[in-house]
Amino acid sequence: MGGNNRDRVRRRRVFYIPGYDPFHPRRYRELYRKEATAQAAISGYGIGLTPKRPGDGAYGWHVAATIGGQEADADLEVLVWSDIVRGSMGHGIAQTYWQLMRTAWVYVGSGAIFRLMRLRKGPTIAAFYPIALLLLQLLLALLAGWGVALALGRGLAALGLPAALGWVGGAALAWGVLWRFRKADGRFYAYYLMHDYAFTAQSGGANPPALVARLAEFEDRLAEALLQDWDEVLVVGHSSGAHLAVSVLADLIRAGRVSERGPALGFLSLGHVVPMASFLPKAQKLRGDLAYLSARPELTWVDVTAPGDGCAFALCDPVAVSGVAPEDKLWPLVVSAAFTQTLTPERWAALRWRFFRLHFQYLCAFDRPGDYDYFQITAGPMTLAARYRDRAPSKSRIERPASGYRDVA
Repeated sequence: MGGNNRDRVRRRRVFYIPGYDPFHPRRYRELYRKEATAQAAISGYGIGLTPKRPGDGAYGWHVAATIGGQEADADLEVLVWSDIVRGSMGHGIAQTYWQLMRTAWVYVGSGAIFRLMRLRKGPTIAAFYPIALLLLQLLLALLAGWGVALALGRGLAALGLPAALGWVGGAALAWGVLWRFRKADGRFYAYYLMHDYAFTAQSGGANPPALVARLAEFEDRLAEALLQDWDEVLVVGHSSGAHLAVSVLADLIRAGRVSERGPALGFLSLGHVVPMASFLPKAQKLRGDLAYLSARPELTWVDVTAPGDGCAFALCDPVAVSGVAPEDKLWPLVVSAAFTQTLTPERWAALRWRFFRLHFQYLCAFDRPGDYDYFQITAGPMTLAARYRDRAPSKSRIERPASGYRDVA
């Protein structure tokens, strides 16, 4: 391990838990390669990627960095649950509209949506977006079908045929319009986001059995790494992957699988959407995990968001706003990536309205980096604890309890 200097990292193990993403994890390797190269050129350090080595997990890569004259190595692994995501997205058009009604009922019926709106409007608007767009698509399809049905009906009647047959043609056209919208969802993301919110809401905030089993596998991967000769084991959770990481780490520590003599344990949550789950009635397990993890000295937890990210609950302390902060709360340290300050005006102008791209900015290069640098955190010579030891939390963080459900498992 790192000898007597617990702040120094020569060898690091990084586990990345993505959000609700159906794509192959090679996407994250390529993103890391491209953006690390760009950040190194901007910040004046050296960093390079090589293929994964034996023991790096099902999908990973190796990083060698020289920063501030100090060398460090890191092995990164993506903890994959994209197969579960793809399975949850395998719904047809009719099933998706049924999902829309069920999901809307969960959030409206529980009152969660109104509390979320008072907390942060950006991610709440993002939640309304797929509902509004899917309903608009349905309206356009019905109007097109209705117009064709009337025209066909008149034409058929003039030929002495039943006018009612026109409605068959109208229904076929309406379905065809919906089908074309579904095929073009790579541009609109309406179905994708609807499946995302439906996945969270399907059990009222509780994780489905398949995901519970996968999180147990993630816990085993972390426990194995904590027994090995690393200076730091770092867990990164992005978007909905942040609250999955909370549960994995809470269960890991509860089970006594974190030793004082082992590697330093760090947790970096990025662009979290924790309230979308923790504000729901059956999220007792998540709320309990948030409360438990926030008071544990075994790890360092830093939460990074940015007000410019309209898809995240920016600067919202996920423990405090969920109403489960214990008296001995230690974490998370809530800091801002401050996109308007860490990106040049030209870069900010180019990205400002690209909401989904901004939600991934935490994993990318910054033109004017501050104390948040994803690549120095994941591949540099300092532990997460050392890097943020003297960092004050953001003054504009939100800590007021907002959830209507605060019972814990």
